[in-house]
Amino acid sequence: MKLRGAISGFGEVAARAHLPGWRMRDNINISVVHDPVSERRHEAIRLIKNVRVYDDLELMLDGEAVDFVDIASPPALHADSIRAALNAGAHVLVEKPLCLTLDDFHELVRLAAEKRRVLICVHNWKYAPPYAVARIAIAAGRLGEIHFMSIDRLRTEAAGAGGAGGKWRASAQSGGGILVDHGWHVFYLMHWLLGGVEPVSISARLGSPASRDADDLADARIVFHGGTIGRSHLSWRAPVRRTSALIYGELGCIEIEGDRVTLTDRDGKSEDLSLPDVADDSYHPAWFGGVAEEFEQAVAEGPDSMVARLNLAEASSSLKLIVAARESSAQNGAAVPIPRD
Repeated sequence: MKLRGAISGFGEVAARAHLPGWRMRDNINISVVHDPVSERRHEAIRLIKNVRVYDDLELMLDGEAVDFVDIASPPALHADSIRAALNAGAHVLVEKPLCLTLDDFHELVRLAAEKRRVLICVHNWKYAPPYAVARIAIAAGRLGEIHFMSIDRLRTEAAGAGGAGGKWRASAQSGGGILVDHGWHVFYLMHWLLGGVEPVSISARLGSPASRDADDLADARIVFHGGTIGRSHLSWRAPVRRTSALIYGELGCIEIEGDRVTLTDRDGKSEDLSLPDVADDSYHPAWFGGVAEEFEQAVAEGPDSMVARLNLAEASSSLKLIVAARESSAQNGAAVPIPRD
């Protein structure tokens, strides 16, 4: 039997990434959309045959028997939307960040467990070919024990600048800023690539332009259990768009530049590990297909499944690092310890 799903927040990410990703899954039927903006409801009607649209989330949950809700609204709305969906008996997939405070995170995880429903965050960069192949090489021991990992994101502006997506990203009240928008991705990637090793502390400095209150620059140094050092530079001020990473251990080094992945061993021998990526845009619909498959598996196996537990561990690590990074920046870059659950 097909799972009947609803999308809450039908912005560009939902329309151009989530919807195409769900359509890759034969067992999924997206038939309901909630969005308070009439223009976005009209877009849902244009894109989805026989879709039922709502301008109020509570009315949608009261009026529709959906198996799950895919939440793709601005971050400041996530916690309340997740709470409402779980209380209505639906499983939940939510765009990053899962929520913005640790108190909300712990409450929502407890609520999901109480309701016996799956709660998963969209961690789509794990399905980007460069990082997927790097994970395989690391798991195979080709780098040995990891000593250092750097993941950088340079952008000339916030994604969707000038549109609705750009507006919430530029607003701290909406949960925007580069630390949330890109830092969440970087932090769960580090957690995943290191096999679940938890961070011990973070030192960070954030920058904000005078024209808005959300950060558009972040530089962070993380210490992980075991001594691995992580570093990340995130910028919406760069003159070029660049996505890069460097990971090295005792046996070798992986360099990622865009879609290209190079592994170099201690003897200086280099190997191209690059995999072809599906023609894509900044919304990455092909990567969301992997997220949709992961979510469907978790629903089939239940909220105690390994898939669901690992995802929440990644989300927990990401949120704790974001909260501590803000505290560190307020203390002029002082190292702030990461709390343990």
